[in-house]
Amino acid sequence: MPATADPFGPDGLFGSMSAEFEQAMEALRVQKEKAEAAQAELAASSATVTSKDRMVTAKVGPQGQVLALTFHTTAYQELAPAQLGSLLTDLLNEARAKMGEQVVQAIKGFEGVGEMLRMSMTGGSDLDRLLEPLRSMRPGYGADAESQRRRAGRQEEFRE
Repeated sequence: MPATADPFGPDGLFGSMSAEFEQAMEALRVQKEKAEAAQAELAASSATVTSKDRMVTAKVGPQGQVLALTFHTTAYQELAPAQLGSLLTDLLNEARAKMGEQVVQAIKGFEGVGEMLRMSMTGGSDLDRLLEPLRSMRPGYGADAESQRRRAGRQEEFRE
């Protein structure tokens, strides 16, 4: 960058960093909107399971709370209390597991978002070069930097 160049211009160090920051903020805004939509969708969702003999149906909400137990026949009246309890427990656990799968699927779409945002803000960007002089002024910086280099070297050993 020439000495007469504007550091705040589009091609200057600060201009480049500003563009990276804007991109990261836009990515964060998009992810926030997706998270809010997923949260609203999950809040309105439920899971329903019916017993094999079609005697009873259990419905649970997104946090596993029981929303409904519907008995379709009177056959439950002939079951022993322990047998009915076991049937209801199994049915509710199955409905909760089904709801849990829905939650996991909704969350899967956000895997790696934190890493992506962290890298866009700090990893290998002009921001790192800009902040390096400030970091070097911090007490214990030399020891800290050497420690980080050693840690990074050890981590690289395990990546191969």
